[in-house]
Amino acid sequence: MIALGQDTLKSRRTLDVNGASYEYYSLEAAAAAADLGEIERLPVSLKVLLENLLRFEDGRSVTVDDVRAMGQWLDERKSDREIAYRPARVLMQDFTGVPAVVDLAAMRNAVADLGGDPTDINPLAPVDLVIDHSVAVDNFGSDHAFENNVNIEMSRNQERYEFLRWGQNAFDNFRVVPPGTGICHQVNLECLGQTVWTDDVDGKTIAYPDTLVGTDSHTTMINGLAVLGWGVGGIEAEAAMLGQPVSMLIPEVIGFRLSGTLREGTTATDLVLTVVEMLRARGVVGKFVEFFGPGIESLSLADRATLANMAPEYGATCGFFPV
Repeated sequence: MIALGQDTLKSRRTLDVNGASYEYYSLEAAAAAADLGEIERLPVSLKVLLENLLRFEDGRSVTVDDVRAMGQWLDERKSDREIAYRPARVLMQDFTGVPAVVDLAAMRNAVADLGGDPTDINPLAPVDLVIDHSVAVDNFGSDHAFENNVNIEMSRNQERYEFLRWGQNAFDNFRVVPPGTGICHQVNLECLGQTVWTDDVDGKTIAYPDTLVGTDSHTTMINGLAVLGWGVGGIEAEAAMLGQPVSMLIPEVIGFRLSGTLREGTTATDLVLTVVEMLRARGVVGKFVEFFGPGIESLSLADRATLANMAPEYGATCGFFPV
């Protein structure tokens, strides 16, 4: 796990639930200590970033001034402050994930050559590698097509899967999702996302929001589950895997109000095409979009995931649905 910060603002609090104690970083406590103003007015997506800064505030990569900048964002609804964001986990597809495992193996060899302990080399942030992009379709149109395609894939790339099995057993914080399970951002939504994560640190259980970066542009689908995430390049993802922060400006957030319900016969696809048209006209490149309003209640998770999934098409960093 990436080391926690020093909690200069003393924002860490305890929450007791069903006989279990969890520690978390309180935005209200931080606001009082640093005079952040009316942070309850912050978009929820920025509250997630604020909690991240509080948790990793170390006086170096994240400072109290970075925390204060989040409160000052309310003055202009934008900021030129650069912050260091550390996602809770990393999602990789096979085209970028396999080279990352090769890099880790090479680092272990280098450490061993220098007389060190190669097992010291591990991802600091949890990594899920989903095998999906390179899977080919050789059989179709039969009841056994799926099974046959998976068997052919495993046979065709046996050496690669032996290497990945070794990696999963050798490295901490590294899991492989085998071929035939599904597309990476779908698997992320259905199987990997947790909304809230916990870690044991010095005998205490720390609870914090699920966040991630992924090497697929449609990693944004997970925002339909109120998990903040977006796509990055392979080098950025590998850096995050090794505990390095993602450098970013505090983003502008565009609110998108939803009201009413979809008419009978109208699908989420129809809705998202309309949303894409509207947001492209508005211009949201490099910005967060946050959906709100009474219309959200009538949208299923699948509908929300459809809207969030298309963030690359309307140009935003992410399309976030708060809970």
